[in-house]
Amino acid sequence: MEKPRWWLLLLPGIVLLNLVGLCKAIESPQYVVVHAESDFEVRLYVNSTWMSAPVNELSFEKATLFGFHRLFQYIQGANLNYSRIAVTVPLVTSIVPGAGPFRSSAYVVRFYLPVKLQADPPVPLDELHLKPYAWISHCVAVRKFSGYAKDDNIAKEAKRLAVSLSRSPWANLSASESNYSYSIAQYDSPFQFIGRTNEVWADIKVSGADGCKSTGIASY
Repeated sequence: MEKPRWWLLLLPGIVLLNLVGLCKAIESPQYVVVHAESDFEVRLYVNSTWMSAPVNELSFEKATLFGFHRLFQYIQGANLNYSRIAVTVPLVTSIVPGAGPFRSSAYVVRFYLPVKLQADPPVPLDELHLKPYAWISHCVAVRKFSGYAKDDNIAKEAKRLAVSLSRSPWANLSASESNYSYSIAQYDSPFQFIGRTNEVWADIKVSGADGCKSTGIASY
């Protein structure tokens, strides 16, 4: 299937992600697995800082690409330090509850900042309309899925996660006060056709970190 022409705007970023994908060590947010079943797991993520790009768009795919384009400019030096920033994974698109075909017309696309920049990230240029986001430690339910994350499958994957949660000890613990209905985490460049890793994330409401007992650290 032919890709939409607005992908051409992102070819420099796509090429970069392909090159970075050859590296063995790419930073990602740290978490602890606190519960695991065959089709989902619950993770406790630690505090971290991300750079976020709000996007008003009905299409998840377009929102992700437009948000990534701004974030790519930022990590290529469009910041007050004029510094380049190493690529990290995953790229996370959070769906803001609202109107539209997926009950949303707004998204936030996020880039995890490398550890050395967590405390003091470079300030993005004003025209990029980016802002840092403080991720407060909390539990997240995660379902993996393969292929491409697209407009026609993300809601189905989120529904499958909700069904799995409803049959688990985590039933009725979805964080209703969350600002986002769910998030999609993507780990691969668009040019990786097989062995792709995507995840759907849903916040879990527990009484602090004590509500998330764990046995070990895990990270991609």
